Amino acid sequence: MSARYSGLGVSPGRAIGPVARVHGPQLPPYDGSPVDVEAETGRAEDALGEVADELESLAQRAGVSGAVLVRQARMARDPSLRALVHQFVRTGRDAARASWEGFGAYRDMRASDPLRPAPDAGELDDVRDRVVARLLGEPPPGIPDPGAPYVLVARDLSPALTATLDSTRVLALVTERGGPTSHTAVLAKALGIPAVVGAPGVASLPTGQQVAVDGTSGVVTADPDSETVGAFRNGGAAAPVAAKGGPGRTRDGRPVQLLAAVGGKGDVEEALAADAEGVGVFRTEFLFLDRDAPPSLAEQASAYREVFDAFAGRSVTTRTLDIGADKPASFVRLGDQPNPALGVRGLRVARRYPQLLTDQLAAIARAARESSADVRVMAPMIATRAEAAWFAARAREAGLRQVGVMVEVPAAALRSRDLLQVVDFVSVGANDLAQYAFATDRADGELADLLDPWQPAFLELVATVLRAGSVAGQSVTVCGEAASDPVLAPVLVGLGASGLSMTARMIPLVRASLARVTSEQCRQMAAAALDAEGPEEALARVEQLL
Repeated sequence: MSARYSGLGVSPGRAIGPVARVHGPQLPPYDGSPVDVEAETGRAEDALGEVADELESLAQRAGVSGAVLVRQARMARDPSLRALVHQFVRTGRDAARASWEGFGAYRDMRASDPLRPAPDAGELDDVRDRVVARLLGEPPPGIPDPGAPYVLVARDLSPALTATLDSTRVLALVTERGGPTSHTAVLAKALGIPAVVGAPGVASLPTGQQVAVDGTSGVVTADPDSETVGAFRNGGAAAPVAAKGGPGRTRDGRPVQLLAAVGGKGDVEEALAADAEGVGVFRTEFLFLDRDAPPSLAEQASAYREVFDAFAGRSVTTRTLDIGADKPASFVRLGDQPNPALGVRGLRVARRYPQLLTDQLAAIARAARESSADVRVMAPMIATRAEAAWFAARAREAGLRQVGVMVEVPAAALRSRDLLQVVDFVSVGANDLAQYAFATDRADGELADLLDPWQPAFLELVATVLRAGSVAGQSVTVCGEAASDPVLAPVLVGLGASGLSMTARMIPLVRASLARVTSEQCRQMAAAALDAEGPEEALARVEQLL
């Protein structure tokens, strides 16, 4: 009988293939034998330095994952970590065992440090495994090449691992940890392959075992029977064929802007290849992270201009700096924040560092004046009308004409009608809105079901914002992972979305999905999803209508 594993489908599609497992070192043994403290300390030092160099090298060619890899390299170079490893060597551990235990102590130390955010567990484990593997003479954590396409299965996937991934060989991604906005989910959508995360037990699947992966339902089937294999190979009604180009339209001609999420110059080429109608969110953090001082006004203006010029004649919605919480910047001191996600982040950083915002708005305005793109600017983490009005005044003083805010806090969603009285547009930040609505960390795989964008409560919040836009006569774009789901996209349009912003590679699939349904069908699907008791029922109702 086939074994089934249930997780969260984060990238639609179906695939069948053999498992290839990520390999890494196990806990090194410790038998109490005496060690040469000086020699083992030197070996540990060398391994930490070599791994840091390796991660920095990977970062230079890793695109959107580069900032994470640089952060991991800094972990390996942290003097506090090195001191802990040295301490364990002095207690009689060899370099490999001392490094393993040192990383554990470092994790505990950082978790209790009120002045610095705790490191991501997956990122830290990856650095540890690389150091220990080097000391044991084993290959670094990686993917064995089975010589044929495979389904990649892991406890979790680190940016360092995926930077070396041969995307032409991977049929699907499956992990035991992770949530709908985890690195694995983002990567899978960027590659356009099925993915399931947060599926307990999948890491025990042996290499070579056949599995069937359903990236929509979140089900992974080991040793699928002939009926399942046949169903997968024949495809399903909810899997549209990608449409190559043209503007977003429903079957009866209702326009829906299909926009790309861009995190820097590296994403522009993919967005243009997907025939994006513009940029829904231009994330400007790429210029600010992993540096000791903020970029100058001239450097910012030049970088923004490159992106604007690539979308000449199209809209580019530029989000001002969103740092804090899981995106720290070394030149911004935020102090003791017991819960950084609920603290100073996004626009709130401007309360302490107003010049950062002043310079950025001036740089965006300068680049906009020199470009033919339709440049719009919006602020993240707005909670009240007063905050929205304050930002709008600053942006207009800088010379920017189209000013908006992101709605990613429930308070802003509930009072979105008030916000639209002081700004020109709003965009729904679906990822953070779900996180705050359900009091659930976006990176917590154990609670990933609460962040499912099919949750009726989440859809109700989105509908509230879209209704406010309709009353105000303003278009509203939905941004984030919810917008890139080809099955959910018609629901969002039925709720009133006039634009969807997503990973560029998902645009053709969403374009095709919308082209199959009429505006009335979108409204029917939206009503069915809102009336459901939970996400599973919401999805089932919509699939039935499809």
